[in-house]
Amino acid sequence: MSLSYYQATVPVFVHTLDALSAILDKAAAFAEAKKVDPVVMCGLRLTADMLPLSRQVSTSCDFAKLCVARLSGVEAPKFNDDEKDFAELRSRIARTLEFIRSVPQADVEAGGGRVISLKIAGTQRELKPDDYLNFYALPNFFFHATTAYAILRANGVELSKKDYLGPLFD
Repeated sequence: MSLSYYQATVPVFVHTLDALSAILDKAAAFAEAKKVDPVVMCGLRLTADMLPLSRQVSTSCDFAKLCVARLSGVEAPKFNDDEKDFAELRSRIARTLEFIRSVPQADVEAGGGRVISLKIAGTQRELKPDDYLNFYALPNFFFHATTAYAILRANGVELSKKDYLGPLFD
């Protein structure tokens, strides 16, 4: 059985973004219980040269929406990267989910016939859809989602692997 472009993207993004939203709920509860300013928590980083939590979440959302948009040939919505607290980050996730769920499955499947053209580190690239999906979009999506989890976990939010894996493993 082969995995379609749609199966490899939309349900995967939905599942992980739903889990990330639930992780942010736990982080918000932690911030409230510990009396930590949510804006401060959203600015936390694993290390000084990495993006803060807020940008890890927004970048994960961007990889999801741009992957679906590029495969389907539709324009992705543009979001400001100005989220400062957990409610704004959950809203970013919700808007991303709304977009990727709105793209027809047939349009995503048509991505197999496209060349994906994008700039990576300032260089224009032309990628086959399989290479784009497997070696660029999905790894980056998971990198940023995982880093958001790790930032919160490293700063005391009680999270487990089950939180990251999401409701499929309840």
